[in-house]
Amino acid sequence: MTQLSSNRTVQRRVFPERQLSQEEIARRQAEDEVFYQRCRVIFDGVKPALIDEHYDWFIVIEPESGDYFIEVDETVARQKARDKFDRTRRVMMRINETGACGRI
Repeated sequence: MTQLSSNRTVQRRVFPERQLSQEEIARRQAEDEVFYQRCRVIFDGVKPALIDEHYDWFIVIEPESGDYFIEVDETVARQKARDKFDRTRRVMMRINETGACGRI
């Protein structure tokens, strides 16, 4: 019978000096929530007009300008988002009841 070795190594972070403080993590989460809510308002506003003809299409929203576009293919939507919005922050959702892109 083979005996198992008990040599375990402790996993360490690659860059321990880059640890975020709890305050920084909380600040980033709050910013993300505000950003999502701004996008959600735009999504909820256009969803009723789009849901019948474009169900399960992708919508990319840039909340600073309120601009958005829709596309049936996710890959094409990502490429168009890169071309149109360049480096601005944006969100991709699906035109359905919840806006979710996948299953949990």
